[in-house]
Amino acid sequence: MLTTTPLAEHIYFLLCPNFSMIAFTMAIEPLRLANRMHGEPFYRWELISRDGAAVTASNGVEVAVAKSIAALQRECLGPVRSRMVIVCSGIEVEEVQDPGLFAWLRRMYAQGAGIGGLCTAAWVLAEAGLLEGKRCAIHWENLPGFAERFPSVIVKSVLFEVDQNIFTCAGGTASLDMMLHLIGDSLGPEIVAKVCEQCLIDRIRAPDDRQRLPLGARIGVQNAKLLAIVELMEANIAEPVSLIDMSQASGLSRRHVERLFRQHMGRSPARYYLDVRLERARRLLRHSGMPIVEVAVASGFVSASHFSKRYRERYKVSPQADRREVEAGLVAPLTV
Repeated sequence: MLTTTPLAEHIYFLLCPNFSMIAFTMAIEPLRLANRMHGEPFYRWELISRDGAAVTASNGVEVAVAKSIAALQRECLGPVRSRMVIVCSGIEVEEVQDPGLFAWLRRMYAQGAGIGGLCTAAWVLAEAGLLEGKRCAIHWENLPGFAERFPSVIVKSVLFEVDQNIFTCAGGTASLDMMLHLIGDSLGPEIVAKVCEQCLIDRIRAPDDRQRLPLGARIGVQNAKLLAIVELMEANIAEPVSLIDMSQASGLSRRHVERLFRQHMGRSPARYYLDVRLERARRLLRHSGMPIVEVAVASGFVSASHFSKRYRERYKVSPQADRREVEAGLVAPLTV
């Protein structure tokens, strides 16, 4: 068991079932390296779970923890410079419905602890009531459902966010960027540079760097006019923009826009736009508990029946059946 000292920043990693292993390791390894580069154990950490039992990550690896939340509360922790709780989650984050856990997070926050969330854990913090009116980051696949579920939270498609004593990141390698940022605040840029050298990276990405590939790389085209139209589509899912408005915004004729899409995307603008909206709908179905009619409206469909018809044509399964398969574990949720 780790001991505490007045010089230690003590961090508790709270593991939720199906947590993201890449996000977790990218958060804990920089702390180890920072201690090594600093020459003494500035950071100390412990792994905890709700009940003290081992927790299985989304990749199937089981990780042992030191204690339960209840055991942690009973301990005399001694003097520490600061305490942090970092919630680690991943797929099926909506299933973390635990009033006792949420109350404990609120108590820790009220006592001055920093509260963090990796990958999808902003969902847990929001359910605990810690993100009202605050900025946060979450993995891009979960962002649409999160925004619908928590409209009072300012969620952004960024790598990480630090809002007062709340820090969240999008998971994956973004955990490394966030932890390097926090290490820099405590130990300075020289230690961060040494940790970066050990990790074989040349810089910390800025918080507002893209989570996803640039649009051109993602869809495989570089035509500036076409990219501008696709960006317009992706920014207007719930209330689709007409082809006439897209043509006017791009300064191109309707015929020219049609030709660009068929040449570069292999389909009409209307078909491409429909596919974009259906992809958003599928993420909402698999990453939120929104009623299907609300998913339809949020994805730009005027009726549930029209939505269901188009969804079945695209994915060969109805929205209801797709959600049931995810709930039954027959289909993996769409996240890291």
